[in-house]
Amino acid sequence: MDIFPLPRFGLVVPPENPVAEPEYHSYLIPEMNVYTTRFPVTAEFNRETMEMYNEVLPEVLATFGQLRLDATVVACNASHYLLDPDGDRDFVAELSQRFGSPVTSSTRAIVDLCEALGVSNLTLISPYAPWLTELSRGYWEKAGLTVEQIVYTPSAVDEAGEGVGFNPYLVTTETILRRIAEAKVAEEATVLFTGTGMHTLLAASELAEVNPSRTLITSNLASAWWARRTAGLTGFAAAHPLVQRLERELAAR
Repeated sequence: MDIFPLPRFGLVVPPENPVAEPEYHSYLIPEMNVYTTRFPVTAEFNRETMEMYNEVLPEVLATFGQLRLDATVVACNASHYLLDPDGDRDFVAELSQRFGSPVTSSTRAIVDLCEALGVSNLTLISPYAPWLTELSRGYWEKAGLTVEQIVYTPSAVDEAGEGVGFNPYLVTTETILRRIAEAKVAEEATVLFTGTGMHTLLAASELAEVNPSRTLITSNLASAWWARRTAGLTGFAAAHPLVQRLERELAAR
C-alpha cells in the first residue's frame, strides 16, 4: 500500500499525554497519516496552564511549518472548556482560516458528533478533579447537552474508595469499568468519556461488546470521526471496530 497519498491528520497534544497518539493511530491508520506537535512543557497542570495553551496555540500549530494537513485536532479538552462552545467554535474557525486547512478542538468534535447522533443527554465519565469536572459539565450544558450523571474515575483512592488523586494518564481500564458498574449507569444512557489522555479504547470496546446498542463517545473517537469526515473518507471497512460501530449508528439515524 502506498501511504504517501493518504490524507494527512495533524494532532496537537499536551506534552505528557501518553494516550492520544496510540488511540488516534488505532482509529485512523491505515486510512490517514498522523502527524503530531505538542504544547510547551510546564511544571504543573492548572488553570493557568490551560489559559496558556489557548494563548500559544497559533504558535504551536505553526510548528507544522509548510506541511500540508487535511484536518487538525487540538486534543486537549481542558483548555477549550474555558472558551465555552461558541467561543471555541469561533476560535477554531479563526485558526482554520489562518492556517488554510480545517482545524477543530476535541470538544467541538464531541459537540458536532452529539448533534449528528441526535444526542441530548449524557452520562459523563470523568478522570478530572471535581473543579475541572464542573468546568467540563458547564461546557456541555452550554452546548445544549444535559449531564444526567457523573462517574468519577480517579487515579488514586483512599481506604473508603473515595478519589484522592486525579490524573487522566494513570486511569486504568479496570477502574473505568468498575466505576461504571458501581454507578449503575443505565443501559440506555449515552456515555461520554472526557479527556484525551484517559485510555478509553479497551474500556469502550468491552462496553460495546456487552451492550451493542449503547451510544459510546470518547474524546479521541469523536475527533477521529471528525477527521475522517473532514478528509472526505466515506467507507469504513478498514477502520477500527469502534469507528465502524459509530458509522453504522450514524447511518441508522
